[in-house]
Amino acid sequence: MLELAEVFDAHGLLARYLPDYTRRVAQEDMARMVEEALSQRRHLAVEAGTGIGKTFGYLVPALLSGRRTAISTGTLTLQDQLFKRDLPLLGAAVGRPVRVALLKGRSNYLCRHRLETARQGAVREPTLLHRLEAVHRWARTAGSGDLTAMDDFTEDYSLRAWITSTADNCLGSRCPQLDDCFLVEARRRAMAADVVVVNHHLLLADLTLKEAGFGQLLPDLQAVIVDEAHQLPEIAQQFFGVSLGSRELRNLARDVVAETRAAGISGELEPLADALARAAADARLEFGDHRGRLPWNACPPGVTRLLGDWEGALERLAAALEGARDMNPGLERCWERSRDGIARLKALDEDESRGLRWVEVSGRNFAAHWTPLDVGAELGERIRAHDGTWVFTSATLAVGDDFSHFLSRAGVPDADSAVLPSPFDYRENARLYLPRGLPQPAAPDHVEKVLACVWPLVEACGGGAFLLFTSYRALNAARGWIDGRALPGPLLVQGEGPRTELLTRFRSTTNAVLLGTSSFWQGVDVRGPALRLVVIDKLPFASPGDPLIQARLHAIRLDGGDPFTEFQLPQAVLALKQGVGRLIRDFSDRGLVVICDPRLRTRGYGRLILESLPAMPVLEDQEQALDFIASLSSGANPGAGLEHREAAGL
Repeated sequence: MLELAEVFDAHGLLARYLPDYTRRVAQEDMARMVEEALSQRRHLAVEAGTGIGKTFGYLVPALLSGRRTAISTGTLTLQDQLFKRDLPLLGAAVGRPVRVALLKGRSNYLCRHRLETARQGAVREPTLLHRLEAVHRWARTAGSGDLTAMDDFTEDYSLRAWITSTADNCLGSRCPQLDDCFLVEARRRAMAADVVVVNHHLLLADLTLKEAGFGQLLPDLQAVIVDEAHQLPEIAQQFFGVSLGSRELRNLARDVVAETRAAGISGELEPLADALARAAADARLEFGDHRGRLPWNACPPGVTRLLGDWEGALERLAAALEGARDMNPGLERCWERSRDGIARLKALDEDESRGLRWVEVSGRNFAAHWTPLDVGAELGERIRAHDGTWVFTSATLAVGDDFSHFLSRAGVPDADSAVLPSPFDYRENARLYLPRGLPQPAAPDHVEKVLACVWPLVEACGGGAFLLFTSYRALNAARGWIDGRALPGPLLVQGEGPRTELLTRFRSTTNAVLLGTSSFWQGVDVRGPALRLVVIDKLPFASPGDPLIQARLHAIRLDGGDPFTEFQLPQAVLALKQGVGRLIRDFSDRGLVVICDPRLRTRGYGRLILESLPAMPVLEDQEQALDFIASLSSGANPGAGLEHREAAGL
């Protein structure tokens, strides 16, 4: 059997296939840990710092093991990289070609039935009809049916909703287009594969289906490798509770209209579908201008009555569909969805000693949820039932060297664990500046004081800066502070354009200033001199008013634990590590991190937080920060004469 050293050695197999290959000891160490976990059938969590090359660190032992394996990721970008580049290259390098399949979520695949239903009278708007015809022409030679392969495909929801299926509206085995279904074919390839690449949503959906006795999406697996694993516990909350929202009801109403028009019987059913859509809209109106999550006891008093209106509208629609459901599979599925909606509304009255009822309100939508208090216990049950080896990896899983917070939330408290630090030279290439004299984060003028403090640094850098905030309120306050001031380059603000477009514009310059919230704290990779400065307004403690946070804190209290030390602090550490990790993405990157929260110096937990960050020299005042910024363009190293006071030493 091929040894790992033969693959990772400086003159080994990878070196022959990759001209710029450099042996990384930590990458080989990770591969040995994964190899041992697979052979001993023990779960493993590895924090692999940026630059280690963790994808090869887990792919090589997985391929050499010969086990049927799922690789689960948090993003489509990494899915495509694994499937199109990394797995084919490694299969060739180790001389073990394998059957590899890529399985995306169903919203990425064209649904032929829904496209035809839309073209047969359900859609009457001329512009949308024109776009549907373009999709129809493309479908004749669509290969995998992956919509990202279609030229000029728009992400506009109004088009996607008509040409893709959901778990709710899919006709399954009753579909007249089953033999030509792109999603079914993708799942067939996945079931036959040795290695299947999925995302976390699909992985969790597979676990949920198996647990409920509804078959499976993935083959019987001997190993599951979860990359970007820090995202898994949050996503799991969507799968182990009960929810129903106005968007689902509007979609049901729309599909009833489409199916009845296709069947030529729209008379009685269309008004009932319209009544359901109105009931869905009325619930959103009850919340006025509010956005975000609320616990049930903070909702307007009329919400319970409006959910009763939902139930009544669904019951009347289901009764009318009862007599029409035999006309075609689409109408039968609409009847089933109506009954399922009624059942979910009843399930939302679950005992609150086991979970929390809460609502989420967005621009057009309202959804009611029930979430179990301990998602880790739910996830752990599914993992134990799976009977395979699970490997979790990310750049941020541990608080210091302690994995207990992540492992508990992932449901595998007894898993082996290890931290492999980044090979990047933070001591030489990065500095951490902790400004003195700033007000506490709760102070009303905190954002203004932060901007006044860091703006000279932004100007000295000539842009190339991420200004990261923990809330939209703070971001908007910063946007207002900056308005009217001279800028070193383009100002890019989250919400004023698609995330990918903002990042493309940022990377294409060296003087842009980007204002972002949570979605820019992780999963963002800007290498080279385009990013030289990362400013973080305050420690990212989750809002205790968030109902999902409340549920977790309540569960810890019930167990006699301390919610702050067991949940709030570890969560903040992991989120901060993600934000700080935006700065150094390659061996030659250099830059400054500024954290504008005085609690790092004044609270006892500040030391733990700083010890969890990469070991960078800490700067004491703005003059030192400005000197370091000057060195970024000159190539000098002002740290040569500084006492290297790493974060761990404060």
